[in-house]
Amino acid sequence: MKCAYVDEGVLINSNEFDGLRNTDAMEKITVHLEGVKMGKHSVSYRLRDWLISRQRFWGTPIPVIYCDSCGMVPVPEKELPIVLPDDIEFTGRGNPLETSPSFQNCLCPECRKPAHRETDTMDTFVDSSWYFFRYTSPDCDQLPFDKEKAEYWMSVDQYIGGIEHAIMHLLYSRFFTKALRDIGLTEEDEPFKRLLTQGMVLVDGAVMSKSKGNAVDPEEMIEKYGVDTIRLFILFSAPPVKELEWSEEGVSGVNRFIHRVWNIIVENLSSIGDDIRDIDCNNLDNSEKSLMFRINYAIKKVTYDIDRFHFNTAISALMELANELYKFVSKVELKKEKDSNPVFTLGISTLVQLLSPFTPHVAEELWSIIGRSGVLSTITWPVYKQEFLEIKERKIAVQVNGKVRGTIMVSDMDSEDIVKEKAKNLENVKKYTNSGIKKIIYIKNKIVSIVAD
Repeated sequence: MKCAYVDEGVLINSNEFDGLRNTDAMEKITVHLEGVKMGKHSVSYRLRDWLISRQRFWGTPIPVIYCDSCGMVPVPEKELPIVLPDDIEFTGRGNPLETSPSFQNCLCPECRKPAHRETDTMDTFVDSSWYFFRYTSPDCDQLPFDKEKAEYWMSVDQYIGGIEHAIMHLLYSRFFTKALRDIGLTEEDEPFKRLLTQGMVLVDGAVMSKSKGNAVDPEEMIEKYGVDTIRLFILFSAPPVKELEWSEEGVSGVNRFIHRVWNIIVENLSSIGDDIRDIDCNNLDNSEKSLMFRINYAIKKVTYDIDRFHFNTAISALMELANELYKFVSKVELKKEKDSNPVFTLGISTLVQLLSPFTPHVAEELWSIIGRSGVLSTITWPVYKQEFLEIKERKIAVQVNGKVRGTIMVSDMDSEDIVKEKAKNLENVKKYTNSGIKKIIYIKNKIVSIVAD
């Protein structure tokens, strides 16, 4: 053998340990070494140091002084905090704090002899690993935080961060919380109740990064499209837990949707009256009932999806509502009306209000344009009415290459994608489409036509 064997196997030439598998022999050998006082059990934690010993200027100074006589001495509490110096040089080599004599040179707190400060710093993770406790009592000047107030507010209900946070910041936040618990500053055992790990932004399949040179300048995009467009695109393009592929074409598409909402409002202000929430279902025609269904469905869908962070599907529901409003306002009878239409009014008010979490600036402007008072973020969130969601299902035919092969039940609540999926999943349809599907056409509430290979 030219080198040690490090894989699993059976021991030989090992006296009383001959014949043991090496994975079993480790424990026995350690016990033997402890018995002859030549070794002992130990546990090694291989944790990368992200918090301490950083050689950079903008970190938090470590409050330690080194004295030739007294050794390592902590900085007295009355001299805290240590303030970073101004007389430093950024040479690009080594620790910038080592270029500052005024910072390095000091007196030992114990013997008052010349000494020098620690020049390594602590990473900002040290602060962010516990600052959520500090937020509960920012005016507390005797302790890091007020225990009673922290007990009221903690634990944090929702933690959101990228995968790098889950393996660094989240990890250290848990360490700090448990340390604070052990020294009696809190009763909390865990800092956060719920975790959502968000996906990365990709460009041409690669993670967007300044170091890779593929980052998109947000200022340029905001200047071109506006901040609400960028915000809406990010939320609409993918669920937050998935990767998001950056696409300026997608940004442009979302921008067109915002303009569409704007136009339907400013072009039809005469049909928008005072905000009305109580509408009698019995006094509506079929088109108004259909719009009332879409309004209440949007409220229910957006409310539910926001709570579970499914922003993309919530925005899809708002796009569907905008489409229904366009269909409704294009009807001849509405255009001929001199007075505002209460259902259209409710639809517009609801659309603007439901859009506000996603496009807050545009929504506030539109809220003012339609004559509503107050700031949208302070207005009571709308509540859907189940009576307008009681839509009866209807049976429609599914044909393959011109021949009816089955029927499915659909309702106005079903999107086109859902109806197509129902049709494809019929057993008799599968039998005639096992070679593949070229096209599916859905004529709403009437028929699904499938063209098979």
